[in-house]
Amino acid sequence: MDIAAWLADLGLERYVPAFRENEIDLDILPSLTADDLKDLGIVIVGHRRKLLKAIAGLKPASAGVSLSPSPALAGPTAQRDAERRQLTVVFVDLVGSTTLSTKLDPEDMRGVIRLYQNTVAGEIARFEGHIAKFMGDGVLAYFGWPRAHEDEAERAARAGLAVTEAVSRLQAPGGEPLQTRIGIATGLVVVGDLIGEGAAQEQAVVGDTPNLAARLQGAAEPGMVIIADSTRHLVGDLFLLRELGAQTFKGITEPVSAFAVLGERVVESRFAARRTGRMAPIVARDQELALLMGRWEQAKSGEGQVVLLSGEAGIGKSRITEALIDALRAEPHFLRRYQCSPYHVDSALYPAIQEITHAAGFIPGDGLDLRLERLEALLAKTTDDVSAARQRR
Repeated sequence: MDIAAWLADLGLERYVPAFRENEIDLDILPSLTADDLKDLGIVIVGHRRKLLKAIAGLKPASAGVSLSPSPALAGPTAQRDAERRQLTVVFVDLVGSTTLSTKLDPEDMRGVIRLYQNTVAGEIARFEGHIAKFMGDGVLAYFGWPRAHEDEAERAARAGLAVTEAVSRLQAPGGEPLQTRIGIATGLVVVGDLIGEGAAQEQAVVGDTPNLAARLQGAAEPGMVIIADSTRHLVGDLFLLRELGAQTFKGITEPVSAFAVLGERVVESRFAARRTGRMAPIVARDQELALLMGRWEQAKSGEGQVVLLSGEAGIGKSRITEALIDALRAEPHFLRRYQCSPYHVDSALYPAIQEITHAAGFIPGDGLDLRLERLEALLAKTTDDVSAARQRR
């Protein structure tokens, strides 16, 4: 059993560096206590409880057999075969690490690298990515394996921006701020073959995608996140991008279109923002659409209506909502969208904030004074007295 993969299955891959730094191997793992986990820097009580529960489920092996999770705790990824996957690969590099290592004592440099790795691992884990490998000042992460989501490219881009911001807040012992370069690419790979032995064992990825992500990282400026055209196609208009043109990389035959990710775009509809081409026609939803139109007619007659659409992800809830909006374009109405986001679960008012942000026309980089002016302009559409907006300046 690979401890890094075991932590990833628990969703706690952010602690891989701490386990490696303290040389926690398969012999030591079953004897860890709550105090040991605190010493490893695991301060979140829920994470310690989860680890202790998983450790308790490890059964010691008989002579000559390696330790393995008990059947009750072994997840579907405990024994993996190589599989073909579409993977979004993130390659993170610490800018100027070689120069920094010549200025710092090895002990200080070790502390910088550990802090940097923990920061990157924490941000990647927050967006449910998988840390595949630490390579000194480089970090390789996968989105789409071993766990898959419908929005892996978006998660990877958000993680890249979060890593850039989090690392920029770190400082070397001399007070120098740290910076990263990040490359992101998406493509088909074969992943899961075990290579290496012992602590060096890892699941290999075969394909051009990791190489492309590494090349994009090398082309990035300090503090920049670059995505390939394959990733750009999947994120749609969710991010502010700067086109960098076609890039030629060693070992890659065709030029690759690259884009710098500048930040999150304020969008009215996340569904529409993900679509880069024409929307496909709605199919076999006549009955549902007729029901919605019927509720609209009742609402127009003065009978308030609320409709709940529920179903599995990808079944077409957003699509039928867009079809209803299209059907009502010729009729007088006010449209308000409040959309929750799995990336902002710690902000209870996020949907309302986004609605105001879009209505007022806020854009990333606006200062407080400019935002206040935009907010006053929005309020002026409905009232002659906007003085209340300045009360909390």
